[in-house]
Amino acid sequence: MIIPKLHYISQGNSPTAHLENIQKACTSGIELVQLDLNSVSDKKMLKLAQEAREITSHFQTRLIINDHCKIAKEVKADGVFLEQKVADPTQARKQLFNWQMIGGVANTLQDCEALIAKEVDYICLGPFRSAHPKNNLGRSIGLNGYTAITDILKTDTPIIGVGGITLADVAAILEVGITGLAVSGEISQNFDHIKTFNQLLNASSTEEQRYTFE
Repeated sequence: MIIPKLHYISQGNSPTAHLENIQKACTSGIELVQLDLNSVSDKKMLKLAQEAREITSHFQTRLIINDHCKIAKEVKADGVFLEQKVADPTQARKQLFNWQMIGGVANTLQDCEALIAKEVDYICLGPFRSAHPKNNLGRSIGLNGYTAITDILKTDTPIIGVGGITLADVAAILEVGITGLAVSGEISQNFDHIKTFNQLLNASSTEEQRYTFE
């Protein structure tokens, strides 16, 4: 399963703004969108997920839904992202189609090892730096933390950096063995940044999801 190197985590002051930003991200060439809305009812979430699926399908962009496995299955999203560490990927797998991917959140080496044991398809490791008031990932990791974890981990599971990442951080993050990036604010502020991120990541839909470092 090929995991795109650049993920856009949706952002906005309202559900409508989230959808508008997803549209802008797709128009700007993003390959994967994560619908990050957790403070709405299941009924509203289903409607929003359906609209997000329509947008992303038009652009052949992958759609990941935060936490809502049943909704992800119903709208035939490309997968789910388990934002809560208490969520069990094994149980989530039972609720999804076998082709749907599962991502999980990690803040420590132990978190990563637990997710790998549960056979997630990718791991969002962070926060790289504290970025947002709703950030519940844990302590900031930084480059030193990424280095310490990737040096020990040695896994084929894609490790995606997340949390306050800017264009200026990309080169250094890639050098320490992180596979790709999940970005919210830096893209929401300027959707033209998607092209620059993709260039820096050397990302395209035809390339492998992992770098081979010398």
